[in-house]
Amino acid sequence: MSTLLKVHGSQNSFFILDQTLLEQPLTDAELVKLTTTLTSPKTGILGGADGILVVNHSAKPDTLGKMRVINADGSEASMCGNGLRTVARYLAQKHGQDQFKVETLQADLLVAKKADFASGVPTFGVEISPVHFDKKYLPFDNLGADKIVGKTLAVFDPDEKINFSILAVPNPHLIGFVPDIKQAKSQLATLGQQLNNPNLYFSDGVNINFAQVLDKNKLFVQTYERGVGFTNACGTGMSATSLAFYLTQPENCDFEQDITVYNPGGMVKTHLKRQAEQFSIELIGNATFTHEIKVTEDDLHANNVDENNCQITETGEQDAYLKFIEQLN
Repeated sequence: MSTLLKVHGSQNSFFILDQTLLEQPLTDAELVKLTTTLTSPKTGILGGADGILVVNHSAKPDTLGKMRVINADGSEASMCGNGLRTVARYLAQKHGQDQFKVETLQADLLVAKKADFASGVPTFGVEISPVHFDKKYLPFDNLGADKIVGKTLAVFDPDEKINFSILAVPNPHLIGFVPDIKQAKSQLATLGQQLNNPNLYFSDGVNINFAQVLDKNKLFVQTYERGVGFTNACGTGMSATSLAFYLTQPENCDFEQDITVYNPGGMVKTHLKRQAEQFSIELIGNATFTHEIKVTEDDLHANNVDENNCQITETGEQDAYLKFIEQLN
């Protein structure tokens, strides 16, 4: 029998599939089919998910594994901060190490075990880098500049009340600061759909984050994620928004201190770092395993994974996480 894990970071949920334990790894075509089936609220087990995190062997001598991120629509993401925390925990337990690197599509990233946020809430910190502002890394066009940090964009907000920033971490992110997240949610949905269908501005689509400043070094962020739609949280989005917060509102953001970022699924902390002119971000948050799913390898290859042919065991960790987020309110 093979094992899938149902996991989440800030209730941004995934299935972890360790291909290194299979006799024959799934092909890319099989991975896409399995992902679109498993993640669907209609066809997936346990209510679906936002994607599958695939663990492969890494050819790099200083890494413990390679993470691939397959979105719910079958596309592949460059990175996923919430997902990386759960993969970091999985590899830490598998290899008995608390600090190491994980290979991702564009970079080898440092991860480390951190003090738990609360009892029964395992917590990991992961590096979010590289950070780019130039449009060639995103890409974007027809916005009147090669770099956009803290500017109004009438094409996205006709009233020009929102200050936008655009950066890649390495996923592309459009960030807007709004006075009230709840009131701006419909605008976020409209913009998310517009910019993740054929459009003049982001040829590859873009993740869109609206942020509300709650206090000094404290934000609430909601994300419309490319390839997924609204998610409970987006790790790279919260990281990118934290950096945009410092760059555009330094009076409200102490670079030396952690930033607390609330989201619909809970809370994380971010810590900004800078070496010369290059920024990176550490994303710190829960890495919760909610279920263990036993299934045959043949059924994985055949995309035949449902609750009738799986053995599903609940871990009990979700209760601890829900108790933690209740205390945040």
